[in-house]
Amino acid sequence: MFVGSLSLSVKDPEKNSSFLALIFYPTAATPSPVNIGPYFMDLALNAKVAGQHCPLIVISHGSGGTPLGFRNLATFLAKQGFVVAMPEHPGNNRSDNSLDGTALNLEQRPRHLRLTMDAVLADSRFTPYVDAHHVVVIGHSLGAYTALALAGAQPWSGLGQMIKVEADSRIQALVLMAPVSAFFSPNDSLQNVHVPILMFAGTEDRMTPKWQTQLILDLIPGRDQVLFHTIAHAGHYSFLSAFPPAMKRPDFPPSQDPPGFNRERFHDEMHETIRSFLHTQLGL
Repeated sequence: MFVGSLSLSVKDPEKNSSFLALIFYPTAATPSPVNIGPYFMDLALNAKVAGQHCPLIVISHGSGGTPLGFRNLATFLAKQGFVVAMPEHPGNNRSDNSLDGTALNLEQRPRHLRLTMDAVLADSRFTPYVDAHHVVVIGHSLGAYTALALAGAQPWSGLGQMIKVEADSRIQALVLMAPVSAFFSPNDSLQNVHVPILMFAGTEDRMTPKWQTQLILDLIPGRDQVLFHTIAHAGHYSFLSAFPPAMKRPDFPPSQDPPGFNRERFHDEMHETIRSFLHTQLGL
């Protein structure tokens, strides 16, 4: 199985605007080397989807991030038969981070994921092949917050303001990496999250330290619904796809790992852990 790719324009009627989502999916078409941003990838652009009843995965990047930060995970999952949608959160991405730190950003992010799901499921290129009952959200950092909010969690701003979000019952499982959970401080904030969760945290993460993952473990209604992996020596950015050598430099923190940590080797293990979790939870 190869990887097909296309860009999908997702309409946001509430804002009278649109944003892009990069879609990776299984295909039988022969790929070619493609340049996407600073990365070279083997992809079959705009190819036909291969397979039936493909689960849909939506990946939410962190604050000020990019969907391409999860390109290796997305291509791995596409080869396993998943359709993977990676929206770029408007106002909270590497090119435009104007909403960073605002309550509006916390409110809009979950809606971006819902709109992306709707767009994929309504698109004639995917409708015959995607299983609308098997939907998973993967999130890193603030993307993990986004995943939890869409799965039923009730967030609050730092000023004690309830953030208006709407749960999506289509979600069957979550994968959380280095999660931001500070917006779920009241004891009942996670009481309506009932889906299985696979969660990763790094021991050397200084941006989302241990108490943030512990908060999720303490407040989630069923501790047995969380499969939690603590990754020795991993930092906050260790969950992003490895960068080309030319992009690895000290003044570019996402490319850096704590001393002695091998990101490439860890990702081989992490990808397989995610695949196994999803196959188990989705009954594949």
